Amino acid sequence: MNVTPHWIDGAAVYTAPADSLDPATGAIMGAFANGGAPEAKAAIAAARGAFDTSDWPMAPRLRQRIMLDWAAALAPRVDSLAELLTRENGKVIAQARGEVLGAISEIEYYAGLARHIPGHVLEPEPGVLSTVLREPIGVAAIIVPWNAPAVLLARGIGPALAAGCTTVIKPAAQTVLFNAAFLDPLLHDPRLPAGVVNVFAETGHDGARLLASSPDIDMICFTGSTAVGKDIMRSAADTMKKLSLELGGKSCAIVLADADIDAVAPKLAAAATIITGQQCTAARRVLVHRSKLDAMKRALTRALQALTVGNGLDAASRIGPLIDPTSRDRVAAMIDRACNEADDVLLRGRSLEGAGAFLTPTLVHHQDTSAFFMQEEIFGPFVTIESFETEAEAVARANDTIFGLSASVWTNDGAAGLRMARALRNGTVWINAHNTLFAEAETGGYRQSGIGRLHGYDALADFTELKHIYQAPGVVGRGEARG
Repeated sequence: MNVTPHWIDGAAVYTAPADSLDPATGAIMGAFANGGAPEAKAAIAAARGAFDTSDWPMAPRLRQRIMLDWAAALAPRVDSLAELLTRENGKVIAQARGEVLGAISEIEYYAGLARHIPGHVLEPEPGVLSTVLREPIGVAAIIVPWNAPAVLLARGIGPALAAGCTTVIKPAAQTVLFNAAFLDPLLHDPRLPAGVVNVFAETGHDGARLLASSPDIDMICFTGSTAVGKDIMRSAADTMKKLSLELGGKSCAIVLADADIDAVAPKLAAAATIITGQQCTAARRVLVHRSKLDAMKRALTRALQALTVGNGLDAASRIGPLIDPTSRDRVAAMIDRACNEADDVLLRGRSLEGAGAFLTPTLVHHQDTSAFFMQEEIFGPFVTIESFETEAEAVARANDTIFGLSASVWTNDGAAGLRMARALRNGTVWINAHNTLFAEAETGGYRQSGIGRLHGYDALADFTELKHIYQAPGVVGRGEARG
């Protein structure tokens, strides 16, 4: 069996292997080099050396060309990459293909920005010039989760490379093979200086801890749980490194009284079960006007029951397995507890027989927003319904959370939709849509859903520093220059 290596300082590095498993079948689908702190240390040193000694930070045209060629090399591989993603991650093939295409678009977007990262010049008084430059921050560590390893890698490495940073990438152990295949054209580009992109994998956490604490890492880009994000913040405190953190969510979908329930319910079912509910922006709480509560209960139950659960490679499947049996069992235990405490269980999920980590959807009705399952992120196919009387009550309920990543509003009244969107404390609010994300528009969280923004032009801010250069050349014909 071939072993996927680490990639450090422009070369493959092999350590004792670990297996990668197909979550739909439990079968071993490959192996990868399993590292830790030594590999992280070597990768950090390589990235530091490349930033300090190569022309990479000062070569925007080269950076753009390499990124564009990387995207072009990925284009004919979309189908094979999507299949690999589904086999290693479990998501249904249509979602996998859409993710790979979205990741390619992300790379192209930041390639376009690589040659336009401007500063500005001010003349605060005659003969005095203040030049403000936006410079690459240095070495960026990008910790990639398993649930969307294409897009979440691309939206980190894209602005990092465009800005001129060097990088250390740690993919999730569950999706190392996919990330290696996705990065392969970039890593083997002969124009890429050694050390600009380094990759190490581990089944433990020692390497990740070193990334957070190392003084040679200038910023960390992490997507994952709020609890782990807090650990990274604590570990990074001594070195005061910049952080870009997209963390947990408990996204609400607010359905106003004028919405067509039968039309909206299937869209909410899809939004709730994207990546089998393993997406931080998935619709987890449905808030519906009291006059439509019973209709929504019936319609959403039907819509969730209609979603076929099965192997993601089967085109008929709409919900694949969870990432592994351990995660399935943990989520199932939380769902069982929630069902025992909920006001009404409308649809109770179950694990499917066989080797795969499958779990069917659960839907409950509950009015008390303080219940644990209304507040905690349950990373699986679990949805709650609650009702409201007024817009103000809907907003109060939706904002009653430590999170603030995303939400949606469903209505035919454009003014009401915008009014609600402005009042919700979330980084992204969709109107009559959910989970629509793309390269051009910034995303990120309020409150404990994170720090910083990814996607869009503002993502460059987390990978750059502003430098003010003062000079007083004076004015011709008005005496000597000041310095």
